[in-house]
Amino acid sequence: MIGDVDETGNTAMVNLKDLTLDQIKDLLGRLGEPPYRALQLARWLFQRGCPSWDEMTDLPKDLRARLKEMALLRGLTLVQKQVSRRGDTIKYLFGLADAQAVESVFMRHAYGRSACISTQVGCRMGCCFCASTIGGLIRNLSPGEMYDQVLAMQSDVGERISHVVLMGSGEPMDNFDHVMIFLEHLTAPYGLHIGYRHITLSTCGVVPGILKLARRRLPLTLAVSLHAPNDELRNRLVPINRRHPLGELIPACREYIKLTGRRITFEYALLAGVNDSPRCALELARLVKGLLCHINLIPANPVGRRDFSRTPATRVQHFKNLLEKAGLSVTVRRELGSDIDAACGQLRRRVLGLNG
Repeated sequence: MIGDVDETGNTAMVNLKDLTLDQIKDLLGRLGEPPYRALQLARWLFQRGCPSWDEMTDLPKDLRARLKEMALLRGLTLVQKQVSRRGDTIKYLFGLADAQAVESVFMRHAYGRSACISTQVGCRMGCCFCASTIGGLIRNLSPGEMYDQVLAMQSDVGERISHVVLMGSGEPMDNFDHVMIFLEHLTAPYGLHIGYRHITLSTCGVVPGILKLARRRLPLTLAVSLHAPNDELRNRLVPINRRHPLGELIPACREYIKLTGRRITFEYALLAGVNDSPRCALELARLVKGLLCHINLIPANPVGRRDFSRTPATRVQHFKNLLEKAGLSVTVRRELGSDIDAACGQLRRRVLGLNG
């Protein structure tokens, strides 16, 4: 928050991208500046990603000098970059100010350019087939650190990002307030002005967060990482299910649909011999029957130190056919980046030499 005092007793420098627009207005108001200055400043920060106070030429020099003394223009450091052989996917590892690192992915689709961003360093959810959760949660990302991932990728490729998915490392509902500030800036006219309908937020099933998001009635796409059609299997694959079992999760999804009018996407990573049987397909169909939903089947990327392998293509197709026969809308996720540590957490762990 503005004017916080650090452990040395000095007033801490504020990262302006972590503030809401109202907080920026409040900060400038205390400096005697009119409200319109906040929008000018916000455009430099969130639309242009300006790295220097000197470039903000429509702001008075004395204001820039005062801001330089109290506020940070902090970006991310590129640690490593991997480009897929087809050139449609780029995986980034970005360094943060505290020597932590976070992953992001840029993807070229026929419908536009998509950025997959992380919301936390690490993750505490413990999903058994995910590399992000190995080693647990380090910390939440700030709104500015999330936003800077999008700006950094857009700047690197020189192409406008039109879609954003919060599906990288971390659980967005576990960092709810910071995610909401990030989305406020991302969708604003002074920011990148990306429509909510071009934003997907993924959760492994944090029921209180789903209900909280539902009450905001944002027209984004909610993706729920389901991965199993019953509690016994889901308890093993997605440990949050022990706290919020399917008997809570599915009604929460129904309430989300009721309040928002939006279709939910259920993500289902197919793991060979684990959750890809015809019986699982029929159970899944019964579980989501009557919901306004779409099933996204994911041939899982293999992850080192995880004892799972991907389902063969013929079995994926059979699983899909069974769901479609039951009247469900189903797609198989297009495979991107399997040659570049594409699974969440893989690049970070390899480059930083993390174990656990």
